[in-house]
Amino acid sequence: MEILKKQIEDMDVLVLKGRLDAASAKELKGKVVALARENRVKLIIDMAGVDFIDSSGLGSLISSLRKVNEKQGDIKMVSLQKQVRSVFELTRSHCIFGIFDDVEAALGSF
Repeated sequence: MEILKKQIEDMDVLVLKGRLDAASAKELKGKVVALARENRVKLIIDMAGVDFIDSSGLGSLISSLRKVNEKQGDIKMVSLQKQVRSVFELTRSHCIFGIFDDVEAALGSF
């Protein structure tokens, strides 16, 4: 998995490319924890490049959300592909994450 970070004012956008699975979940969680340590807790995760997510990947996102929530932050998800969105809906994770069509819409929600 490739994770690119962009900063827009006081928000960070993590652009993911690849599979979010057991092999990459720890890396994503580590990036979010490092940002949280710096009080960078307004995060947008761009999933346009993610074509697969498993329970480990979803678990890392939920754990990351808890970490930023502890510091009054939030994580917004954008550009979920159909298969990934299905996983979010099956696990009811779409109820705990704000899901948006694009980064601009997510930026406006903060």
